[in-house]
Amino acid sequence: MPLSLRLAASLAILAPLAACNTAPAEAPLAGAKIGGDFDLVNSKGEPVRWADFNGKYRMIYFGYAYCPDICPFDMQRMMAGYKEFAAAKPELAAQVQPIFVTIDPERDTPAVIGEFTSAFSDKLLGLTGTPEQVATAAKAFAVYYKKGDVNSEGGYLMDHSKAAFLMGRQGEPIAMLPVDLGGQQVAAELEKWVN
Repeated sequence: MPLSLRLAASLAILAPLAACNTAPAEAPLAGAKIGGDFDLVNSKGEPVRWADFNGKYRMIYFGYAYCPDICPFDMQRMMAGYKEFAAAKPELAAQVQPIFVTIDPERDTPAVIGEFTSAFSDKLLGLTGTPEQVATAAKAFAVYYKKGDVNSEGGYLMDHSKAAFLMGRQGEPIAMLPVDLGGQQVAAELEKWVN
């Protein structure tokens, strides 16, 4: 038998064995220094800590309610992905907590944050706090933000990093959620890692 045919036959025999021994892919953010405890409040003014979610996966995004474009679109896509995942795997989706943390506590009061998040889903938990509390939470997630210039009417924009994270049951980082690509891609990422 020619060498090329023997090689092909060997590979054909070994391929199924290799497939059986394939380990699950390592999480893209495994070992990253992202996440950590914080003390914030929800839309009712009740205290919320990061450790309160232990045992659940967490989707977390930092933004602000007065954002004119990026944050609302990202939230819409993030929650569309969660909804798609929940329709396919409701028992697993029940173990995932979507979270929106403001980086604009000056304007994003508990009431404002509650109104903002309820526009996307009753499952989306909005969190705010004092400027110091928000700074601590943002620092834990390596989130950059800065208040822009105030206009004559008192309005301003917030410059901030744009990222949604999927965190594990003990708060460990797993992956970035591709909110910029759409709900289907977010759902696919949840499908890949939530089990």
